[in-house]
Amino acid sequence: GFYGVDIFFVISGYLISKIIISEYEIKKKFSYLDFYERRMRRILPLLFFVLLTTLIAGYFLLFPSAYSDSAKSIIYSIFFSSNIFFFLSGQAYDALNSLAIPLLHTWSLSVEEQFYIFFPFLIIFLFTKVRSKIIKIFTIIIIFSLIFSNLGSFFFESLNFYILPSRLWELLIGSVYFFYENVCHP
Repeated sequence: GFYGVDIFFVISGYLISKIIISEYEIKKKFSYLDFYERRMRRILPLLFFVLLTTLIAGYFLLFPSAYSDSAKSIIYSIFFSSNIFFFLSGQAYDALNSLAIPLLHTWSLSVEEQFYIFFPFLIIFLFTKVRSKIIKIFTIIIIFSLIFSNLGSFFFESLNFYILPSRLWELLIGSVYFFYENVCHP
């Protein structure tokens, strides 16, 4: 499971880079509004279905305190901040009691959506201004994110697991691979 999320982040970085750059190259512009609207149309219907199902099933299957926490995590999931909720609630992802937390897995969706907030602006800016240096710039960011993540595993392990800066290197590895494969060596 842990490696699956890491691989998912790499694939996501690749695909999002491809979507953004392909649109820019075809249309000679990029619509942030269309990008976010497509992401929401793709993610929200299934997310709301899962959240509603969890809310209903949790009512019958969870103890009251666990149900209350589950309801709180639903609210945070709607706003793509469940990673912050689970960290602040002291929830370790690999804890045995995590079996009674049905939406714990939404932390990774929150990280990815947080990435979507700033990444289109960054990639379009770099692609239009310093296209030939984008791999070098992303590699530097990857190195800093990886260092941050490694230090975090010693000094703030739980926070490190849940936050975007510690996962950014995974997303950007996918992006670098896209640029290497499609832009630098088409």
